Amino acid sequence: MALVHYPVVNKNGDIIASAVTNLDLHDIARAAKTYGIKSFFVVTPLVDQKALVEKIVSHWTEGLGARYNPARRQALELIRVEETLEKVADDIRNRCGISPKTVVTSAKSGFKTINYGKFREMLKSSIPYLLVLGTAWGLSEGFITSADYVLSPIKGPADYNHLSVRSATAIIFDRLLANETY
Repeated sequence: MALVHYPVVNKNGDIIASAVTNLDLHDIARAAKTYGIKSFFVVTPLVDQKALVEKIVSHWTEGLGARYNPARRQALELIRVEETLEKVADDIRNRCGISPKTVVTSAKSGFKTINYGKFREMLKSSIPYLLVLGTAWGLSEGFITSADYVLSPIKGPADYNHLSVRSATAIIFDRLLANETY
């Protein structure tokens, strides 16, 4: 899975590069480890943000944090930082021998989407899939339309629809990878 910080949009719809947040790294890594995700890629072209990710991960995988909380170390060891999604795809292609199919998320309606049951079935094949989530106000429309698939938005019973990416990730993992369907 990949958490993309560029190209994402701000509340005005402008394409931006968003900042990495410590909470996203910890919470998504822990959810990824819980659900058996192979790698958690953090995608940012910003040098200072890449350095921040590497410093946080290093603290919890090699530093005092690794000794203090070995369970956290196991989760944060999943994190890899890359400049672009193309480099993520290259990494997966090098490891798997085949390019991954990209499945992006969006809280917005209007895209041709696949539902969770369909994606769960697709995951049973030998094809590698890369689940891509966006930060800020979501992935840019051009990024979404260039993906192989768009996953259906998470919809609750209320009109409000602006989950944190941490919450959305946990819900998506559970819908796709839980041992039982509800």
